[in-house]
Amino acid sequence: MSYALYNKMLQSLWMAWETVFERITPLRSVYQSKFGICKIVVRAHRGSSIRFEDGTYVHAGDQVCEIHLDNREVLQLSRAVGADRAAIVTARRLREALKDIGRAVDTDPKLAKAKALTGITLLHRGIIHGLGFELHPLETKWMERISTVYLRLLLRMLNPEGAKRLKQQRSKLIPKMLMMSRASLVNRYASGVKA
Repeated sequence: MSYALYNKMLQSLWMAWETVFERITPLRSVYQSKFGICKIVVRAHRGSSIRFEDGTYVHAGDQVCEIHLDNREVLQLSRAVGADRAAIVTARRLREALKDIGRAVDTDPKLAKAKALTGITLLHRGIIHGLGFELHPLETKWMERISTVYLRLLLRMLNPEGAKRLKQQRSKLIPKMLMMSRASLVNRYASGVKA
């Protein structure tokens, strides 16, 4: 069996797992929606209080919007234009999605209680540069370990060069929490200020 065929089989299995996970997600969320290349899931924040650079706080129980890239779209891009070009296109589409999310958070009653936009990523050195997120360490070592294993596996599945990249940059591929307060999100992406 060729490496390319083996890789496609692994990717298909991963996408099947994601389909199962997407069916479970509504059970643990208040609301979810799709914005371009991103999905958001609104749920209650668990863990310690978080202070943002603008002075606002998120406390346990407050609603937050978790942002997730649509891995199917990222995989299709990677297959169509190659991993390097896919990263550039993904970054551009992410910026467009953030504009839609910012406007929705500002106007949609379903998102009225959301106090922040959050996410976890390995790609904080590149893809999110200049988007306005604050980077925070993950709250516990256990969470960091689980996220590291999951996100490195995801990188391996979605990027044909993923295995090579993992070997070359393993020490840099540490997950971080992306955070943006509601006020920062709206000011940056919904108020007409150039993002």
